[in-house]
Amino acid sequence: MVSADFAERPVKKLVLFDVDGTLSPARQRASPEIIQLLRELRKQVAIGFVGGSDLVKISEQLSVGDINVLEEFDFGFAENGLTAYRLGKPLESQSFIKMVGEKDYQELVNFILHYIADMNIPIKRGTFVEFRNGMINVSPIGRNATVQERNDFEAYDKEHHVRADFVEILREKFKRLNLTFSIGGQISFDVFPHGWDKTYCLRHVEKDNFEEIHFFGDKTSKGGNDYEIFSDSRTVGHTVKSPADTMRICTELFLS
Repeated sequence: MVSADFAERPVKKLVLFDVDGTLSPARQRASPEIIQLLRELRKQVAIGFVGGSDLVKISEQLSVGDINVLEEFDFGFAENGLTAYRLGKPLESQSFIKMVGEKDYQELVNFILHYIADMNIPIKRGTFVEFRNGMINVSPIGRNATVQERNDFEAYDKEHHVRADFVEILREKFKRLNLTFSIGGQISFDVFPHGWDKTYCLRHVEKDNFEEIHFFGDKTSKGGNDYEIFSDSRTVGHTVKSPADTMRICTELFLS
């Protein structure tokens, strides 16, 4: 039986959403239409977001006006659920640096920065390694790139496999650290301990006993940062190509 907090929802299911490419264009704000759909959906089922970015970035994309994003969702999972909220209240969090250790962390970051310095790509901007609570995010072009530069790099990367090749080198060199390298968004990839992918968030919802857990994401192919939770036996996975696709499928499944 579903927990008392969600007993009044007509449908005893949880619907989880990736953020970039699923609820909003990458690193851009969600449209008023998708925010309205989420509000209608929440009247029927429990909803949550699960993103690789930190909560500040996710809030920038999903907040409307002065409303706290955590008030719009039943569950908020930033950094794959390593920073987690249930009904607006924080849950237990985890730390990448505590798990890996400072010495190995510095060796990893030093190698990454040297590799990027020697990389020959059309442009580079700034913030090539971003430290987060539960992971690091690595961007060959730099996270300071403009929207147009991000779009251009994404097209370049599809042809030249910059991120995929980089990930293979890191995976081999740092095999002893038991890290996962997960490509997501347009310009970067995440690095975190094995098991700290988006399936990590599922431990936070087990006690609520939902009849089903649905997940919507755009990077659901192997190597993408939605793959593990999309293919997990505990979820019903849905691949989307855009926020408009998310709206269409949600409407068909839950609001028709």
